[in-house]
Amino acid sequence: MRRLSPLATVLAILATLALPACGSANDTTSAPSTTGTSRPHRTGVALKKIGSFDAPVYVAGAPGFPKLLFVVEQAGKIVVLRGGHRLRKPFLDIRDDVSYGGERGLLSVAFPPDYARSKRFYVYYTDNDGNIRIDEFHRASATRAAPGSRREVIDIPHPVNSNHNGGQLQFHGDLLYFGTGDGGSGGDPPNNAQNKDVLLGKLLRIDPRPSGGHPYTVPASNPFVGKPGRDEIYSYGLRNPFRFSFDGSRIAIGDVGQNEFEELDYTTVAAASGANFGWDAFEGFAEYTDENSGTPDPGGTVKPIFAYSHSRGGSCSIIGGYVVRDPRLQSLRGRYLYADLCEGQLRTLVPHLKRASGDRKLGLQVSSPSSFGEDDRHRLYVASLEGPVYRLAPR
Repeated sequence: MRRLSPLATVLAILATLALPACGSANDTTSAPSTTGTSRPHRTGVALKKIGSFDAPVYVAGAPGFPKLLFVVEQAGKIVVLRGGHRLRKPFLDIRDDVSYGGERGLLSVAFPPDYARSKRFYVYYTDNDGNIRIDEFHRASATRAAPGSRREVIDIPHPVNSNHNGGQLQFHGDLLYFGTGDGGSGGDPPNNAQNKDVLLGKLLRIDPRPSGGHPYTVPASNPFVGKPGRDEIYSYGLRNPFRFSFDGSRIAIGDVGQNEFEELDYTTVAAASGANFGWDAFEGFAEYTDENSGTPDPGGTVKPIFAYSHSRGGSCSIIGGYVVRDPRLQSLRGRYLYADLCEGQLRTLVPHLKRASGDRKLGLQVSSPSSFGEDDRHRLYVASLEGPVYRLAPR
C-alpha cells in the first residue's frame, strides 16, 4: 500500500484526530474541566533526544538486554538501539503485512518476563484487511528477529471502520493484557464496548503460549470463564484504550474520549477483573448524549479517577503514560505522566484509587506525542509522530 512520509502522516492524523481519535473534529464544549491547576511545575526534568524515526508509536526495553531499546514505527518496523546508537538493520520488518495510516499500523511490542530464555516476543498490529492481530516471533539474535518464526496468536475482526484499534500490549507476570477499541465510528453504534460476546472495546487477558493445539489459553481466573461472555475478556466498557500501563498491583488506562472528555481509569489489577468502565453510557464522568447515544446506564460502572474537557488547550486525545519509578527523576516519583495528542504538553498528576489530584504541566512540550515507553530500568521515553523520540532525564 502507499506509504506516507512521517510529516504527511502527522498532518493527516491531526486533520482527522487519528491515532488515537476522539470524536467529531468540529465539536466544542463549554463543560467545566475536572482538572486541577494548569500551572507549569519546574521539576529539573529535561527531554534528551535519542533519535529520529519514521512515525514512532511505541518504545520498549526487553528483559535481560539492558543496553537495547526498541522503537516501533507505525508502518511496520521495529528499530533497535544498542547503547544509544541506532543499528542499521531493523529488529523486525513486517511492513508488507501491516495496514498503515491514520490509526492503523504496527502499534506496540511486548517482551515476556522470560524473554532472555524463551526468545519469544509479541506484536500488535492491524493487518491488510484492517483486523487486529497479535503475532508471536522469536529472536534470532539480540538485535534481529527470526523472520520465519511468526506464529499467529489471535485475530480479532475489526470490520467497517479504520479507527479505534486500541494498540497496547503489556505483560503483567506471565499473562498478556491488551486493549482493543470499540470498532470505530462515533458513539459505538453496535454497542460493542458493552457487549461481552465481542472482543472490541475491552481489556483482554490471555496466556499467549500455545497449549493443547490452541494458539493461546485463557486463565481460569478470568472473570467470564464459565459465565456468559467471552473468556478472554478481563474488563469492558472501553472506547479506545490506546495506551495503558501497570504500576505494581495497579493499572492505569488512558481511554480516548468522544466529543467532550478524555479520561484516566485507575484501579487495582484485581478490581479490574470484570470491571465495566462505562462507555458508551458514559464519557468521562458525564452521561454520554451525543451521536448514537441512548445506551442505558448498566449500573455498577467504574468511574475514572480523572477526566479533562476538550476545552482545555485544544485537547483531543489522551496519550496514557506511566507512574514514574525512575530513581533519577525524584521530583516526579509516584506521579503519573501523560499527554494529549493535540496539546503536546507533558503533564503529571498524583493517582489515587478514587480520584486523582495535582494535575499540572511539566513544562515540557512534544509535538504530536504518540506514546510513552518504559525500559527495564524504569527510564521513561516519549515518542513524537513527527519523528523524534526523547528520554526524560534529570536537567
